[in-house]
Amino acid sequence: MIPITPIELEIFKNRINAICEEMGVVLGRSAFSSNIKERKDYSCALFDFQGEIIAQAAHIPVHLGSMPMSVKAAVRAFPFLAPGDAVILNDPYRGGTHLPDITLVSPVFLKGNRPAFFAANRAHHADVGGKSPGSMALATRLEDEGVVIPPTLFKKRGRKNEKFLKSFLARVRVPEERLADLSAQDSANDVGTERLIDLVKTLGFSSIARAIRQYRAYEEKITRLALARIPKGNYFFQDFLEDDGISDRLIPIRVMLRVRKDKMEIDFSRSSPQVAGPVNATQSITHSAVAYVFRCLVNAATGEDCVSMRPFKILTQKGSVVDARPPAPVAGGNVETSQRIVDVLLGALSKALPKIIPAASQGTMNNIAFGSDRFTYYETLAGGSGASTTQEGASAVHTHMTNTLNTPIEALESSLPLRIRAYRIRPNSGGAGKNRGGNGLIREYEFLAEARVSILSERRKQKPWGLQGGGPGQAGNNSLIRGNQKMILPGKCEVRVKQNDRIRIETPGGGGWGKSR
Repeated sequence: MIPITPIELEIFKNRINAICEEMGVVLGRSAFSSNIKERKDYSCALFDFQGEIIAQAAHIPVHLGSMPMSVKAAVRAFPFLAPGDAVILNDPYRGGTHLPDITLVSPVFLKGNRPAFFAANRAHHADVGGKSPGSMALATRLEDEGVVIPPTLFKKRGRKNEKFLKSFLARVRVPEERLADLSAQDSANDVGTERLIDLVKTLGFSSIARAIRQYRAYEEKITRLALARIPKGNYFFQDFLEDDGISDRLIPIRVMLRVRKDKMEIDFSRSSPQVAGPVNATQSITHSAVAYVFRCLVNAATGEDCVSMRPFKILTQKGSVVDARPPAPVAGGNVETSQRIVDVLLGALSKALPKIIPAASQGTMNNIAFGSDRFTYYETLAGGSGASTTQEGASAVHTHMTNTLNTPIEALESSLPLRIRAYRIRPNSGGAGKNRGGNGLIREYEFLAEARVSILSERRKQKPWGLQGGGPGQAGNNSLIRGNQKMILPGKCEVRVKQNDRIRIETPGGGGWGKSR
């Protein structure tokens, strides 16, 4: 078999990744909700017939590392899919992240009666039911967070499953928006399917299969090369979640990295048992965080934007905060615990690679969800990134496991009973050092109608740490302003706001790197 040249392989990689990028454009432009349309809180990817990822767009890290598990769950549940079928699911314990992230999986047929590929996307819906608008509640059971969708047929031979849709839409807020966003996801997969079939017609299936095998081998070679540059040894680090929203106790997340030549064992087994509140992470989230960190490390070591997970062995304790068991709630595990997993991995790696690893970034997504029976909205807020040996941290950016945009003030105020009173960089919130950490931001919402607000945030008590003598970033703050009174809110809370009440979020800064001169 004639091998594909490096130039041909690079062209193939860009062509197939471009399909995923186009899927994302279709999804974003077709969606109705601001969270998908404006913030781009979605991810698109292509998979082989076994559910292994073959291409992805540069979308959301916490989605992309976990989506293969959802695709495999869909394939296991429906092994005999037909052309025009599609499977929908959001179950966090079957490869999902949290309930608002809904995954749609569509088989791609060439010849024969078995799929050759799968097109899939995951999008964060502004509400999927549950006890609070936005479905980011301080729940103690998964079912209280929203509608749990096991692998279910969304379409059968091109016809939508009206029984499922009727049941689902009856249990969510603003159902017309949910239906429109689901249709956008379906359209994105249709485009991915068409483009992939066109690519097969152009290149031939055997050439594509050979290119996929060669690229996977290349990813593994590059990853092992990067790992070989890490000094052999054991590297331990721990950090804490501040609370679970139910009790105030610290929740430790611990990792031991065991580096052996070009392999690594990543052991989280000494982390906290799962907790009552919604900061539990499923195994798929933990795998996503590991994949993200080592993709960044491979890029820093080799300049290549890829990673293979074959050289890694990930150890977790079932029933722990990094590998939760049902019916534990998980709304914050996806958005907050994933960030802390990244922090402990980078902290451990900083002991082995002190001149490569940056200080801690803000370490939270600053989640805010609000609404009523008439409207719902959800967003994450940017903060400061950690400084490194070569540069200062960036200010007011999304970091690590999130990669969304901000929602423009004009889009918010035109579609919601809301006014943004302040939106600016939070001065002097980055950590001091030879290179300063990036600053967080300030965003203040004035509500023009009564609403229920849910906040899930971290780094309100413990500051993002600096490295090599650098200072910590400033902790964040949440507050409710009612008339002339200002009340400090916990990092995780639910409040009812009245007309003209204001919620003010001040996000953390990043840690500094090196001692100040």
